[in-house]
Amino acid sequence: MEKHVHQSGNPASRRAFLRKGLAVGGAGAIGAGLLANGLPAFAAEKKSDLTRGDIAILRFLAAAEIIEVDLWKQYNELGGIQDSEVPGGSGNAPYTQAFIPLDGDMSQYIHDNTDDEISHAAFLNEYLIAKGADPVNLDRFRNLPSSRATGAQQIGRLTNLMQLTVDTSWWTRYRSDSKNPDFGETFPQAVPGLMAGQFTAIPRSDDDLAPNNRIQAIANTAGFHFAFIEQGGSSLYPSLAQRVTHPEVLRILLSIGPTETSHFQTWHDKAGNAPAITDPTNGLMFPDLAGSKDPSLKANLIMPEPTVFLSRKFPVCSIIRPTETEGAAMGAVKGLTDDGLFIGQSREFFAVLHQLAEQADEARRE
Repeated sequence: MEKHVHQSGNPASRRAFLRKGLAVGGAGAIGAGLLANGLPAFAAEKKSDLTRGDIAILRFLAAAEIIEVDLWKQYNELGGIQDSEVPGGSGNAPYTQAFIPLDGDMSQYIHDNTDDEISHAAFLNEYLIAKGADPVNLDRFRNLPSSRATGAQQIGRLTNLMQLTVDTSWWTRYRSDSKNPDFGETFPQAVPGLMAGQFTAIPRSDDDLAPNNRIQAIANTAGFHFAFIEQGGSSLYPSLAQRVTHPEVLRILLSIGPTETSHFQTWHDKAGNAPAITDPTNGLMFPDLAGSKDPSLKANLIMPEPTVFLSRKFPVCSIIRPTETEGAAMGAVKGLTDDGLFIGQSREFFAVLHQLAEQADEARRE
């Protein structure tokens, strides 16, 4: 991701900058470097026995979960179940109907994934508070527009689901038995068209609800985007777990991470049911993955194929991939940025997100 601000070599000044950008409740411009109790941002280390690195990792993950909550709420408002667990929005019948070819229970799955991410963000922030550290609040950056389609709340958003460039290389990566992104290896796209432009994963307005292949293409895009988001979480938690020090923080990462993998497995399966259609408005084509005979594309091969791990001298092993820890946080930020999720966001937002990732990647097990 592009560096939007000059990075100071002074850790204290970086922490001050970060604190200013995450002022609780959005109060204060990027500028104050103190917690509410007047202590420096990482003074909680002495009180809680968490290292600076542990706090930095938890803060970055809290920010990542807040971002996930924002995007999943948008999906749930239009295509999920709105109830007391996940309030907001009123549903959009044509969009919800377009998910049925992927799975008849998609609305429930969207709801439950949203509820899970809400719980992750809330827990991580409350844990930080309990340890005397500063929670993450990105409310001041909720300035992106909502969908105008029936069912969507008209509120400011952190994320943009209407100009996505969706990387579907995770599909072929998990089917490879000889390559691993930890070795710098790359993988072909399952749906090449999704990487060739910017596409909406939610109806932008009721004009997107017809013709049928138009709204189906939008639902298909969302289906592949669901899996893209959750495979990132599947990798991020084990990658950062290698850098934490406190056993309780390790327990947190090892407990939340597998739920992200559970989400990914679900969406991986459902994406394979996306109908083979072409969007009549832009030519976006979805291939027939369910009928493919190519092992690298075949839809029902959703279990991670054993592949090379750590060294090619070892036998292949079925694993989450990647789990390289070096630069893991910045890699996650780059992936989300390349996805188009932050199109329209401010320079300050990128600066804060960059600082959070930098601090997490600087963490070392002590």
